[in-house]
Amino acid sequence: MVPGQPDPEDEGVRQRPRVHDEADRRLLTRALADAIAFDDTAAVPARLCQACVDLLDITGASVSLDGGPGMRTLWWSSDAVAGQLAEAQYTLGDGPCHSALTLSAPVLAEDLTQGPDARRWPVFALRAVELGVRAVFSLPLGSDALAIGTLDLYRHAPGPLSARDRSFAFPAGDAITFALMRLQSDALKAGGEEEADVTAWLDTAETEHQEVHYATGMLMVQLRVDPQHALARLRAYAFTQGRTVTEVAQDVIALRVIFDE
Repeated sequence: MVPGQPDPEDEGVRQRPRVHDEADRRLLTRALADAIAFDDTAAVPARLCQACVDLLDITGASVSLDGGPGMRTLWWSSDAVAGQLAEAQYTLGDGPCHSALTLSAPVLAEDLTQGPDARRWPVFALRAVELGVRAVFSLPLGSDALAIGTLDLYRHAPGPLSARDRSFAFPAGDAITFALMRLQSDALKAGGEEEADVTAWLDTAETEHQEVHYATGMLMVQLRVDPQHALARLRAYAFTQGRTVTEVAQDVIALRVIFDE
């Protein structure tokens, strides 16, 4: 596979399946309607994500937002494992969600224990299996031209998403995208404290990993390298130490860890 190009095995998921069963259509419509019928607008994306956990044959889910080159932040997760998976991909700079974000296309890894999925992201796959995860399904949020984040679904058991689950997951991902874009639109129209509340989800992409930004800047000065090289060094050190990149960044800022050339 050519780096940066879609994996042939992902091509089949570009055609989004439809909900053909009338009972399933009503079930999905009701679940999405219940999720968005909520006074707290900022909580709608999380409620939509939780609907995925309730509707699909998955163990957990998370939503991550794109915070710029090499920067991603976990916006919501259904459980600790979902959060750890997101953090692992952020630390490694690799994994299904990174591929989905880069390609603006769904990436469905149905078996991380063996085969092409395990070979495609060998280090991430090893970490996922350590967490008890066997399958990860990442759907880009945004448009075909630009992804603003990903909806990441995981399952303890290997195997593909069923046709029914796929027909539910894609509309749910579209609904989350719409909710996030609506929040951004509302933020532009709002002002004062209301604007601060509405845009809190968007600011997270910057503030949640603020330590990483600061630490990257410090390494740029210490090592006399560009931002990408500095972030790569930070990630590499975190990986060799078995820690998250956020934890190491905090140590760099506190001068408990000092890099040399």
